[in-house]
Amino acid sequence: MSAAPGWDKDRARAIVEGLAALEGATLPILHALQEEFGFVDPSAAALIADALNLSLAEAHGTISFYHDFRARPAGRRVIRLCRAEACQANGGEELVAQLRARRGLDADAQDDADLTIETVYCLGNCALGPCALVDGELVGRLDVERLSELCDGAPVEAAQIAAGAER
Repeated sequence: MSAAPGWDKDRARAIVEGLAALEGATLPILHALQEEFGFVDPSAAALIADALNLSLAEAHGTISFYHDFRARPAGRRVIRLCRAEACQANGGEELVAQLRARRGLDADAQDDADLTIETVYCLGNCALGPCALVDGELVGRLDVERLSELCDGAPVEAAQIAAGAER
């Protein structure tokens, strides 16, 4: 398996070796790799297993267990839609359905160079649901039009202002 573009095995090895002495080093290493490269290439499992004296299965299992670790770079825009109960009750599932019907986009299946859409369960903004994290910024009171505009690259601040105007 070849490494994804942007992955530097030597730099990754240096990160792994630099953190290997920490107690419980696996997660700090994974976070550091994701921070450095924007993703954790599948080849990292062997580096981690070797450095921490783990089986390849243990290293891979840790990487695959945590949904925040991605195996390839995210799109230029990352939208994390909340699908917890409060957001569902406020129309979150309708947003997901409309995204699929109107735009042909599926949460957790849309992941390309332009757009990544992921599901999360609770952003802690339940009173203003449905909510999403868009490029790390919280957007509440999300509706179909704003979500569509955000998928097209509209400024996050515009969606936040529009949501605030609906009070």
